[in-house]
Amino acid sequence: MATGIFRGFVTGVVVATAGVGVFSLVQSPPKFPAPETGAVEVPAGSDFESAREDTEPKLPAGQDTAPQPEDTPKIGGDVTSESPVDEAATKPAARPETGTPEGTLTAPASDGTDAQTASPATPVATTEVVQPSTPVGDKDDGKISTDPAQPAPPEETEQSAFPAGSDRQEEIDASPSAEENSPPAPSQRTAPLPTVSDTPAADDAGNGPRIGKPAGTFIDRAPEPSETVAVPQSVQDQRRPIEANAATFDNPEGKPLMSVVLLDDEAGAIGPEALATFPYALSIAVDPMSPDAQDRMQLYRAAGFDVMALIDMPAGATASDTETLMRAALERLPSAVAVLEGVETGLQSDKAVSDQAAAILAETGHGLVMFPKGLNTAQKLAAQAGVPSATLFRDFDAKGQSAAVIRRFLDQAAFKARQEENGVIMLGRMRPDTISALLLWGLQDRASSVALAPISAL
Repeated sequence: MATGIFRGFVTGVVVATAGVGVFSLVQSPPKFPAPETGAVEVPAGSDFESAREDTEPKLPAGQDTAPQPEDTPKIGGDVTSESPVDEAATKPAARPETGTPEGTLTAPASDGTDAQTASPATPVATTEVVQPSTPVGDKDDGKISTDPAQPAPPEETEQSAFPAGSDRQEEIDASPSAEENSPPAPSQRTAPLPTVSDTPAADDAGNGPRIGKPAGTFIDRAPEPSETVAVPQSVQDQRRPIEANAATFDNPEGKPLMSVVLLDDEAGAIGPEALATFPYALSIAVDPMSPDAQDRMQLYRAAGFDVMALIDMPAGATASDTETLMRAALERLPSAVAVLEGVETGLQSDKAVSDQAAAILAETGHGLVMFPKGLNTAQKLAAQAGVPSATLFRDFDAKGQSAAVIRRFLDQAAFKARQEENGVIMLGRMRPDTISALLLWGLQDRASSVALAPISAL
């Protein structure tokens, strides 16, 4: 109802407006009366209405004609005596006259004498040196001796660099004396220089080399055909564990590297024997504190896999605790190439723990793989300390993902590996779905774009 009323009101306003407009157009405009005008009264004698005659203009007195151009004054005309400029002021000043100096240099006298010496006020220099008087009673009469007495030279004795009775000394004794074959020595030399020999002296037992070429050493002597040069065991042990314990790997095509690390599960259905024929390179992380850690380590090494030590530092551990536990873990797994940070407390709970772990690994020569955390400060500090270290790219089966999801994660890792200079590291577990996903993914085209490598290669 309210809507109808509003519509009726609007309609009425529109109709009324239209009617007013039509009515204003039909009606003619109103007529107004014209204004009334009256005559203008002019005062008497004002000559307002009288006529005026035109007359010629009158010029001012003294100027009958207009000035002509030739009447204008010219600049540079003759100057009359009435000019206000003073004639004396316009004349240039006279040139100044220079006089001769009062004191001039006088030429030397014609008789060759110096003018300065001729002056009585100038002191005369003398070249005579007055000798000091000689003390009375000096027997040398004040003369300095130019030939002082020299000390007596020491007696010349024969010296030899060889012991008496040696063969070399006998040859020297048999040879002509130095006085017959050589010029006299200077007076300053009191003894002959020692003779330098090019052969070592024989030992007391008579077994040492005599005159001739010195005995050869291991460096400059080539081995005989029957000899075999063996590398000492100490040289082999100088390699770091990440090199000495590394699995064999070859990447002739230079493909991007991708490493898969699996956590060893003692209670799992898949053991070391099931992975013995796995076609791809893997790295296995073993808990060094497990009862059969060394046996499982040997089985994985025999299968050609890299072994890592899985270490978790307890909460509240100090730097000394870290050193004790790290060294004990590495001693239980002597074939390990690196340390993997555990999935529980890990190694980044405290800076003192991570710093101590990096210092120990830099000493032992093991690698280090850590979980990404913040700006990865712990991993970067370990790398600065000289530890071969890296961070994980993804844990792809921590939540029990299916084989299809795992293969999708592996595809993403392969794509990321082509962008990273040092490759990527993936972490999984020994689950049936994980092993199946790895086998199926290895047959896809995406897997052929990367090289599955052990952790030591990264």
